[in-house]
Amino acid sequence: MSYLEHFSLTEQPFRLTPDPDFLYWSKQHARAKAYMESTIWLADGFVVITGEIGSGKTTLLQSFLADLESDVVYAVVSQTQLTPTQFLQSVLTEFGFKPFNKRKIELLDMLNMFLIEQYTNGKKVLLIIDEAQNLSKKVLEEVRMISGIETHKEKVLRIILAGQPELKETLESDRLKQLMQRVRLRFHIGPLDRRELREYIERRLSVAGRSRPDLFADDSFEVVYRFSGGIPRLINTLCDTALLCAFADEKKVIEANDILNAAEELNWPEHESNTGVYSQLRQLELEREPASSSHVSRIEIRRDDEVVESLTFPLGRVIIGRSPDNEIYIRSKFVSRHHAQLVSDDTGCVIEDLNSTNGVFIGERQVKKYRLRDGDVLSIGVHELVYHDLRLAQDSDDTIDEGDMGNEDAGQGSEDDAQESAVNEK
Repeated sequence: MSYLEHFSLTEQPFRLTPDPDFLYWSKQHARAKAYMESTIWLADGFVVITGEIGSGKTTLLQSFLADLESDVVYAVVSQTQLTPTQFLQSVLTEFGFKPFNKRKIELLDMLNMFLIEQYTNGKKVLLIIDEAQNLSKKVLEEVRMISGIETHKEKVLRIILAGQPELKETLESDRLKQLMQRVRLRFHIGPLDRRELREYIERRLSVAGRSRPDLFADDSFEVVYRFSGGIPRLINTLCDTALLCAFADEKKVIEANDILNAAEELNWPEHESNTGVYSQLRQLELEREPASSSHVSRIEIRRDDEVVESLTFPLGRVIIGRSPDNEIYIRSKFVSRHHAQLVSDDTGCVIEDLNSTNGVFIGERQVKKYRLRDGDVLSIGVHELVYHDLRLAQDSDDTIDEGDMGNEDAGQGSEDDAQESAVNEK
């Protein structure tokens, strides 16, 4: 009897090769895909997706590409240890050119003409750069330059950078400030939590032909989490090894002890997320985070003059829509899947329509992009969103505190004067 027959499977459930059919849609993966999709809605779409090794970035990209409409022309560059000229050649090669033995200025001209031609033909052009953490700063500067190619109306190249966490550190260097100003959305794919890990394993087994979720015993999932830290690639390796060990022992169910045996076979220690290392790093990150990371806006969601929900948000972008992966989730047929976004920075907050079906209104006026003022009421379908700037409330509290302090000082002064007068009378 074969390995697959023994466990009632039709194919290997834990292969390491990316396969969109096996993709498990955790909330994080759904959010990352939504951000990638935003590059298509927005003419100047520029998105950065980061994640640990084995977090599922490549599989996610493949799923995203499989769903693109026919009006999208795309190129994927995954060999990223290149000079600026080699990078431009790679991009043009992916778009169907033979750009060799050309000077850099000729390459830029070829790309510019191609983008304008595609725009004229009603096409959207998307460039995806995988393993972008390996790009040199010179090449990243080249990325910034080509992202600025535009017609008299709008930019014509949409860009997705995907890479390991080091990409985030590189992009935040002073030298790349101008590039970061072009980035519309950033998202980091973290590890799966314990509930997601179980759903991930059972999802893969189901796709591989297992009809019932009973192959892994309840006590096995916690051990998988201990040694994988919730990283999909590590989960696959550990579970596949456990299946092989159990098959050799003619066992039909994978128990905690089988996972421990597999970890021993692989010579794996417990994952660092369970040794305190991650929590220590997170504590250091929190200590280093500036005060501006605190929540700066409150959105009150109303329907029929009743408050449905009240949410607060820090600086950054907040997506509004009827898809559960949005930060503001409104379950309504009048709301598009990704309807609009709020962008908060040091100067305030802007609402921007994401090409929704029913639009965004301030009073009777439909707006595409609008800088909000405290108390503004947004109409989205049958719901109203009331914007509150929490920084105004903080400024008001600070003013009151200063006034109270002044009164206390004045009161103290009067008391001291009275004491001094009493002493003089004596």
